[in-house]
Amino acid sequence: MTRAQLTRTGILRMALGGGAADPLLPAEGGGDRRAPFLLRALRIAVVVCLYWFTSIAMVFLNKYLLDSPSLRLDAPLFVTFFQCALTAALCLGLSLGAACGPPCPGLPPLRLDPKVSRSVLPLSAVFIGMVTSNNLCLKHVGVAFYNVGRSLTTVFNVLLSYVLLKQTTSLYALLACGVIIGGFWLGVDQEGAEGTLSWTGIFFGILASLCVSLNAIYTKKVLPVVDGSIWRLTFYNNVNACVLFFPLMMLLGEFRTLYHFDKLGSLSFWGMMTLGGVFGFAIGYVTGLQIKYTSPLTHNVSGTAKACAQTVLAVIYFEETKSFLWWTSNLMVLGGSFAYTWVKGLEMRKVQEDPNVKSDERNETGV
Repeated sequence: MTRAQLTRTGILRMALGGGAADPLLPAEGGGDRRAPFLLRALRIAVVVCLYWFTSIAMVFLNKYLLDSPSLRLDAPLFVTFFQCALTAALCLGLSLGAACGPPCPGLPPLRLDPKVSRSVLPLSAVFIGMVTSNNLCLKHVGVAFYNVGRSLTTVFNVLLSYVLLKQTTSLYALLACGVIIGGFWLGVDQEGAEGTLSWTGIFFGILASLCVSLNAIYTKKVLPVVDGSIWRLTFYNNVNACVLFFPLMMLLGEFRTLYHFDKLGSLSFWGMMTLGGVFGFAIGYVTGLQIKYTSPLTHNVSGTAKACAQTVLAVIYFEETKSFLWWTSNLMVLGGSFAYTWVKGLEMRKVQEDPNVKSDERNETGV
């Protein structure tokens, strides 16, 4: 879940009714409800499998690009920059394709307006921090520990909701956060006991968790600037990110690293880079599909199960041996995340069913 957090946030908002309809997803209505049960079950299974495959493949591809001994490319900002540039190009390509075909209000024509770009700049700064810290965390920790290393997003959601939005959290939700924090620290302890702990990776994992939470808040604030269009916001955000990455790459000497990189002319290298960027862009689409055909709660449960499967696959693929307490830390993080999702789902249902609750309060609870 590294590359397309902004795109994914946008699709989530659209699927939950927070933005314009997504033209790439099936239209709401009774057509799907009238489909036979077997067809609907098969469709859901295919969508869930597609989400799992895309998300897990994206993590493993990024790990290869960021920390492969055979590749030996020490330029994480360049990898992130390339994926941002590819996302902007794909947004522009989809927009041009829609302009040549039938009218599609969800894919408006894209043009670069400097005034809008400046308005989106604060979000772009948070976005850069998010995708960079995600990739740096993945570079310094193993794929098996990656889920635990950046597991504090839920905790930061609760803290920022209280500090910035003055929203309180129920006792049961706080207890779930406590389980997540306990699992995180136990995981750090066990990584240290096994001699594989990277404090640099832990730092970037915590920073990534914070930036993911801030990104959701800033996305909500900036959306009116682009008339509520997720596609415009994604385009502007990634174009801004590409511009901002240049001085950062120069400051950290990544241009010099690329100059001496022996695989810069390799087609296989650029093929892997492109594939990683495509998977990063596609995760937003398949996330929207999963929510559309199931529900937001089911999507979060599926994401938790996917994280568990990703951890097991990483341990098997890299032939690692983990202790009982290490596995316990993962189960605590996954269990706490599932419990928090379940509790918030019940609370949202109660608020939506209460006719005495104002619409503003409903929206805040939904966020």
